[in-house]
Amino acid sequence: MGVYHGNDLKKITGGKKGRHVKVKRKALMGNFPTLTLPGEKDVVKKIRARGGRYKLKVKRAAHANVYVPSQGKTIKTRILRVIDNPSSRDFARRGVITRGAILQTELGRARVTSRPGQDGVVNAVLIEE
Repeated sequence: MGVYHGNDLKKITGGKKGRHVKVKRKALMGNFPTLTLPGEKDVVKKIRARGGRYKLKVKRAAHANVYVPSQGKTIKTRILRVIDNPSSRDFARRGVITRGAILQTELGRARVTSRPGQDGVVNAVLIEE
């Protein structure tokens, strides 16, 4: 099921008068947000997007690609839990992974830099104290 992202409140242009008449177009259709959660294994969903291209959306994430600034390396590591999510208190409580979320990984705490619901991958940077 799609979500309509059009704006029907705008007036029709072109000098037309009278009651506004606008129809919904398929080009203005969207989707519900993908709320990525930690899981036992990675689950990625392939969604058809506008123009025939495909988007990969992470439904469940078990691993994250964590960049370690002191070593200059990126290591694939296991996600243990979501510590905090500054974008929403509700997301922090529910353990939703979005951009900016702070994860507890096997290497330590890491901040998510990718958009898992849009990019299809969880990338993060290790927070070194």
